[in-house]
Amino acid sequence: MSTAERAGSPGAGDGTSTGARPAAGEGEGEGDTPDGKGATAAASAGVDHRAARLPDPPFTAEHEELRGSIRRWVETELQPHVQEWEDAEWVPSSVFRRAGELGFLGLAYPAELGGQGGGPIHEAVLQQELARSGSAGLAAALGAPITIATPPILKFGTPEQQVRWVPPVLAGEKVAALAITEPGTGSDVAGVQTTARKVDGGFVVTGEKCYITGGVRADHLVAAVKTKDADPPARHGGISFLVIERPPAPEGSEDDPAALGADRGDGITARPLQKLGWHASDTALISLQDVFVPDDHLLGELHGAFKLIMSNFAWERISMALGAVAGMEAVLETTKAYVAQRRAFGRRIADFQGTRWALAEMGTKAEACRALTFAALRKHELGVVTPMEVAQVKLLTQRAMVEVADGCLQLHGGAGYMKEYGIERALRDARLGPIGGGTDEIMKDVIGRLMGV
Repeated sequence: MSTAERAGSPGAGDGTSTGARPAAGEGEGEGDTPDGKGATAAASAGVDHRAARLPDPPFTAEHEELRGSIRRWVETELQPHVQEWEDAEWVPSSVFRRAGELGFLGLAYPAELGGQGGGPIHEAVLQQELARSGSAGLAAALGAPITIATPPILKFGTPEQQVRWVPPVLAGEKVAALAITEPGTGSDVAGVQTTARKVDGGFVVTGEKCYITGGVRADHLVAAVKTKDADPPARHGGISFLVIERPPAPEGSEDDPAALGADRGDGITARPLQKLGWHASDTALISLQDVFVPDDHLLGELHGAFKLIMSNFAWERISMALGAVAGMEAVLETTKAYVAQRRAFGRRIADFQGTRWALAEMGTKAEACRALTFAALRKHELGVVTPMEVAQVKLLTQRAMVEVADGCLQLHGGAGYMKEYGIERALRDARLGPIGGGTDEIMKDVIGRLMGV
């Protein structure tokens, strides 16, 4: 049975995919005029503009079948509620359970842990389709627990730890959050100041974590902590990963951020932060005051978390690139439809040369990002992607998403500034891309150093 078959489907549909590319020659011919005569000429030359779409490498027919199922779910069960969840700054817990019920949270996880037994390409399909929901906050809320928080447990946890913490997340019953960033460190991962003091039977953790996706609702945190002092040249050697569990939330509070974030007698408080974008996703400032963590919650080797964190960045950054590529496609589709029907000065906005040129530039930029992203995805699946390639794809796609969203808003004119078309949300959401997961400046420095500069 394929991964697509094991993952449930919420209903029937045509399975049209963003991963499917036009057959050769599909689209308007060179030198097309607004009346479409160029396209007619191309057709008469033997180009079939109605040819079937083919999957884009590295996607196969199985992945496209899965895409159809996920897209139907997104369009029928998520998109109708996006504005409601954006306004509430919260995605209901029932949505996580529904995603788990359909098998979408465990696409890349082994069956023995409750997953679907697929690989990164299957999860890539999910990332793309969630990005097309129109809310990066929704995509982050559902995606972060499986994309960045749980992989360290899967890769480096003991069998007992995997059985304890992975299946509930894949079922949508519990939420995990990755807790690395701190108020005073930002992108300086090796500079974490949250301490874990060794005591009999475990550790006592004290410090703060900030900008933590899903931190308010998280049932457990995969947290980077300082377990020993290290000299500046080797300061990364004093960091460890601890899984910090929270006690059960008060009954009836699963969708009450204030109650979920309050101290439950464990010394942990989580406060939601107000953001420019990603409104549907809770982003938390977490305070840890003398929190006891048992010895068996240590993930990997003591003082050995830095290399685990670095290994986790590759998939996080490729996932962000996948989301940006899908997001660019979505806003371009919306914009093309808008300029085709909006009229000014007696003709369609689409009929102005400036409009076509703007769309041509943005479409080319999106296509370049797609090519680089899919190349990195293929290499990641094979285990041969390099840190430079990951940094390059992250750097290119995140800034491009901002520029494309801004260009599409401009073509909407005043309407783009309104909530109705979702373009203003796309621009707000996109602005986190050049910051989160490693800033543009960090990516440039990584690339430059690896170039030998």
